[in-house]
Amino acid sequence: MAEVSAKTFIPESFQGTTTDIAGQIGLIWELIKAPLIVPLLRLAVYICLTMSLMLFFERLYMGVVIILVKLFWKKPDKRYKWEPMRDDLESGNEAFPLVLVQIPMFNEREVYKISIGAACNLSWPSDRLVIQVLDDSTDPVIKDMVEKECLRWASKGINIIYQIRETRGGYKAGALKEGLKRDYVKNCEFVAILDADFRPEPDFLRRAIPFLVHNPEIALVQARWRFGKLQILDHD
Repeated sequence: MAEVSAKTFIPESFQGTTTDIAGQIGLIWELIKAPLIVPLLRLAVYICLTMSLMLFFERLYMGVVIILVKLFWKKPDKRYKWEPMRDDLESGNEAFPLVLVQIPMFNEREVYKISIGAACNLSWPSDRLVIQVLDDSTDPVIKDMVEKECLRWASKGINIIYQIRETRGGYKAGALKEGLKRDYVKNCEFVAILDADFRPEPDFLRRAIPFLVHNPEIALVQARWRFGKLQILDHD
């Protein structure tokens, strides 16, 4: 039987002795680099080119859309009929629709005064406004504070009602739905929903309600959000 040596399994192109491991690894790399790495690099280049083209067309599309919007888009005050609500000496407060303001809350210790105060300061006839505070708080201390705040505003002649329920089914949406079932809101023509940390400007209703009054095809008006610093409130 012929003697088999290590040299039998090493190609002639290998240089160095069989113990020269580093040299052998380097030679193997040279052999596989072209057939293996080059195709992978080409594939990566094609992918990058494709993504670059996609990004280019996206930017082009957005540019065209922006130009068209600038040229043809009309602002809401030009697309819809609207006139700010003003006091009418002849008809009095009857010229204003009855509006329900809903404020859902859940353990809102830091901000409950902000939203309640903002709602109570809305520039709208007090007899045409119903403010409904829907408190789902689980902390009895916070519930007591929110209720006292509602009573404080009610003592000033504001039509504000503190409302709670036994369960929290549906969470915030469930609270809003439950609030609409109350008998005292059945005559309300419009509903304004304020989150617990919202602070609308006093003229919010006078600017928003006309879009609904003069345009029956509109069912919802969304106001723009602006963020501000949180005020430190006194909880005494």
